[in-house]
Amino acid sequence: VKENAAAMAKVFVDKGYDLISGGTDNHMMLIDLRNKNISGKDAEIALGKADITVNKNMVPFDDKSPFVTSGIRVGTPAITTRGLKQSDMEAVVSFIDEAIQNANDDQALHEIGERVSDMMSHRRLFVM
Repeated sequence: VKENAAAMAKVFVDKGYDLISGGTDNHMMLIDLRNKNISGKDAEIALGKADITVNKNMVPFDDKSPFVTSGIRVGTPAITTRGLKQSDMEAVVSFIDEAIQNANDDQALHEIGERVSDMMSHRRLFVM
C-alpha cells in the first residue's frame, strides 16, 4: 500500500501537482489543487463522474470553506486490495489528471469512467 502511494505521489509531482509535504510516507496524500484552478469540491464531483473516489479536503492556509476546499485526499488501500501495483499508478494518476482537466465536460468524464471500469473489470472486489 505504501509503495503504491509513493509511486502515485511521484507521478502526481511529475505532472505538476502540489502535494502537501512534497509526497507521502503512508497510504494517502493530500493534493493542493490551487495551481490547477479547481476546488476540491469540483474535483471530487468530476472524479466521481469518472468513477474515481476521492475526498475534498482542506489544505494548509486554505482560503476556501470546509464545504468547498482547495484540495483532495487520495489513498491507495482500495486499489491495492484490488490488485493494482506500482506500475499501474501512472495510469491511475493519468485518469485523475484527465478528469480534473475536463471537469466541466460530462462526456469526457463518462469516457474516462469507461476506461477506469475497463481497467478494473478483471480485478476482484474482494480477495479471499
